[in-house]
Amino acid sequence: MDETNRTTAADDTRSTPHGWSGPDPLHDHLRRVVRHVIEQLVEAELDEALGGGRYVRCAAGGRRGYRHAARERTMTTSTGATAVTVPRGRLFDAHGAATQEWHSQLLPRYRRRSRAVDETVLGAYLAGTNTRRMQRALQPLLRGAPLSKSAVSRVMRTLRESFEAWRTRPLDGEPIAYLFLDGIAVKVRVDRRVQSVPVLVALGVTSTGEKRLLAVQLMGNESKAAWGALVEDLASRGLPAPVLVVMDGNAGLRHAVGHTWPQAAVQRCVVHKLRNLEAHAPKRVVDEIRATFHAITEAESERAARAAYTRFLRPWRRRAESVARSLEEGGDELMTFFRFPRSQWKCIRTTNMIERLNEEFRRRLKTQGSHPLEASVLRLLYALYHSGQINLRRLDGWYDIPRALKRQRKIAA
Repeated sequence: MDETNRTTAADDTRSTPHGWSGPDPLHDHLRRVVRHVIEQLVEAELDEALGGGRYVRCAAGGRRGYRHAARERTMTTSTGATAVTVPRGRLFDAHGAATQEWHSQLLPRYRRRSRAVDETVLGAYLAGTNTRRMQRALQPLLRGAPLSKSAVSRVMRTLRESFEAWRTRPLDGEPIAYLFLDGIAVKVRVDRRVQSVPVLVALGVTSTGEKRLLAVQLMGNESKAAWGALVEDLASRGLPAPVLVVMDGNAGLRHAVGHTWPQAAVQRCVVHKLRNLEAHAPKRVVDEIRATFHAITEAESERAARAAYTRFLRPWRRRAESVARSLEEGGDELMTFFRFPRSQWKCIRTTNMIERLNEEFRRRLKTQGSHPLEASVLRLLYALYHSGQINLRRLDGWYDIPRALKRQRKIAA
């Protein structure tokens, strides 16, 4: 029988909850073509490893091994489950003995699914689908191929390895212009109890405006030591000093940034500061505080903002001294953004872009039957971002970043 015309048990007639029944002639044909292509590629790979094809005579010393009995393996590709005949061979060692088993690089051992199928499984998992629902949802794709909990676990093992490589990668090649630092609270299961813990997030903006997740670290708190560890990790992996760092009012974070990158301009998040001002004031004056504070942060120029800043402090020193002290604590760093292009003001005066990550992460956790463990929470956040399920658009006014960098470097000099 022609190699391209063999079929598998997955080609039989069956029904699924989605109404698929009976073989699809086009799909069947595509599977046979896919099988033929895979087998031809692996055969060519083995020919190259052995130094010659089947029944081909080679010059003395030209043959590097020999073939032996082939095996059949079921592979699940985007066209469904397909039985593939995988050739086998043994390679000669330095003494001419054939002791080393040859292994295909195109079709690694134990691989039963193509990368596209694994990515689909991972995407379904990250979207909040459990294994049982995943089996039903992916049945038209899997077409009889098994998808056990252990199979999903193997896919997740690949995710763990990918996360570890990402977490420790060098950053000296990252063209980061602006750096946003903030902590997001997540609920995780620790010692069989659910508790809220902070995940420290570093999000960079490149010189062309793309936003890149640089680091995530789960800590017991947002202390000076915790933020210092994150910032030092970024610096030790080669991240150049950013021109601008946007952060909240955490004292430990401010110290860590000042110690590691003293030349970086700092913008305090105006949203965090407004919440802090409101916490120091009676509820009946919250609207008034918001209006007078917005007169600072939404002014037309730095000069107008400083005038509004003075107008804010004058009455509140008498009415609620704690409100005035809170504003003074932020000081000039609440108005750093005025030194950058107007097109970027809205984006660089807050840490809202990190809040966007937090929002998507919370939405994903709601689909879980239980809260994640400490070991898995960071991998989930990483995977949601790098799988494209969390998509961050370019920074507003990104085209003005080169001009801003040139100006700030001149000021620093």
